[in-house]
Amino acid sequence: MQTGLLDPFPLWTIMPLTVTLALLAVEAGYRFARYRQKRSLEEKESPVGAMVGATLGLLAFMLAFTFGLAGSRFEDRRQVLLSESNAIGTTYLRAAMLPEPARTEARNLLREYTDVRLEGVQPGKFAQAVAKSEELHGRLWSVAVAATEKDRSDITGLFVQSLNEVIDLHATRLMAAVRSRVPAIIWIVLYLLAFIAMLMMGYHTRLTGSRRSLAVVALVLGFSLVLYLIADLDRPGQGMLRVSQQSMIDLRRSMK
Repeated sequence: MQTGLLDPFPLWTIMPLTVTLALLAVEAGYRFARYRQKRSLEEKESPVGAMVGATLGLLAFMLAFTFGLAGSRFEDRRQVLLSESNAIGTTYLRAAMLPEPARTEARNLLREYTDVRLEGVQPGKFAQAVAKSEELHGRLWSVAVAATEKDRSDITGLFVQSLNEVIDLHATRLMAAVRSRVPAIIWIVLYLLAFIAMLMMGYHTRLTGSRRSLAVVALVLGFSLVLYLIADLDRPGQGMLRVSQQSMIDLRRSMK
């Protein structure tokens, strides 16, 4: 399920592609400055240096803003997972107070539901897990309806209330995991601004009479690494930065 601008590119390709694009921009700026110098078009270095610094500062600000945005979405996914684990656990405990056969059926379905939620974080199984989860919602709700028709006590009402929270949190987690991503326009502006900043840096390097420096490569790698981390944070279930499933694992263990 692809909803992000960079999703067509595998995560491991983001870093080399960004580095390549930035180095090409630096080289293009360097050669353009050399072309202008050959045409005897004199240009002072100081104003250009100030503009390069301002552009790099603007790029750093945008990177910090986007990193904060992606980081907050990552924290939202973590909190929603914890809330969902607690809600499923509460529903499972309240199901023990239902009369048979609703008790056994509800608890078996909740065990299966927890297994599905754990399988959904594995690569390539997200869509299947979402479909199975929604199917289990219907089956669990049928159990709740049948139990309510037989017994309208407060205990049954508590079970229905917690089950309704589990279903609501499914939609919340789906929104946090898939539909709440870094907007495409921000990615476009980030890469466009990075290209312009690297272009101007190469241009300025030539104006100062300096040769190509390894320091430029270090700067490019630094900016590219931050862009990669933002992309990693923006892709749940991929890369190195993943939300820990330990709360759901602990819940499933307690159900045994």
